[in-house]
Amino acid sequence: MSIQGIRESIEQASQELGFSHFGWSPLQRPLSFEFYESWLQEGLHGDMKYLAEHAPTKAEPQIRWPRAQSALVFAIPYFPHPEPAATQKLSSARVSLYAQGMDYHFWFKERMTKLCSQLSEQFPGEEFLAFTDSSPILERDLARRAGLGWVGKNTCVIHPKKGSLFFIGEIYTSLQLTTDFEPLPDFCGTCTRCIDICPTGALLEPRKMDARKCISYLTIESRQLPEENLREAIGDWFFGCDLCQTVCPWNQKVFKGQLSIEKKTVLSEDQRTSLIKDMRYILTASGKQLSRDFLGTPLARAGSFGLKRNALIVSANQNLHELKVEIESLLEHEKLGELASWALSKI
Repeated sequence: MSIQGIRESIEQASQELGFSHFGWSPLQRPLSFEFYESWLQEGLHGDMKYLAEHAPTKAEPQIRWPRAQSALVFAIPYFPHPEPAATQKLSSARVSLYAQGMDYHFWFKERMTKLCSQLSEQFPGEEFLAFTDSSPILERDLARRAGLGWVGKNTCVIHPKKGSLFFIGEIYTSLQLTTDFEPLPDFCGTCTRCIDICPTGALLEPRKMDARKCISYLTIESRQLPEENLREAIGDWFFGCDLCQTVCPWNQKVFKGQLSIEKKTVLSEDQRTSLIKDMRYILTASGKQLSRDFLGTPLARAGSFGLKRNALIVSANQNLHELKVEIESLLEHEKLGELASWALSKI
């Protein structure tokens, strides 16, 4: 099948599976790998040790997938979310846009796996393997080479007509595909809005993030309590943070005023009442209950400790004094006691 035939085949499947744009690239050493190595050496990845452990495979994917020659790269927008959660346990907690639905690691991979089956029928004997970002792949590097966008100063892949609010997934294949997708120019220009808005100063310079300061890292990936000087800066973000994306002029252009750029939400009386209900539920629920209620959603990644940690910080920063009793109940908690004491001092 010709390159044009492959393109037509994928375009037809893309409409059915909800892919907004796609491309492909030979599977070679990532263009940004030296920067990635330097970033790791500076310790800017925090406690995410797996990022360093996976570095050799990211540099040479054939170490793990010896037949892989090319990568098909796909994007699916997550605003509005394509896979809403069946039940929404939190009505007012401020949650990153990508997490306001079911966990994309599952449903996105299922969609790409379906495409893998279709391609396997067209190319008998060839290999097709679907991945999301839970695999050791430098996704943004691949997305850039495949023409899905440029890497912006906020470290996200940005497309001039689609913004940056999209998931990226890959299919590794044994097909040898030469790319006919031109990498997009960098259209960030002199803009620094993403760097300027970051409440914790996590964007050290264009395209260089200190994960240890990033609100998304602090509320999702980290298994520690944030340093005291970062707690107030987290504001009312319960899970993740979107500010460096929502403030981007390219997203503002695409989504036309639908995106919040408030560092801290000013709540109405009803919103405050609803937030108190949400945070009370998190602070008092058992670990088993939280695991059950958030099963299959991104919020499950934070675990009971992470969710309660985040609830303490939000309760303090929004001065939810109505939760004093619930916060006091955590004062003797082995890992959360110090944070509970801090939260009480703030309310």
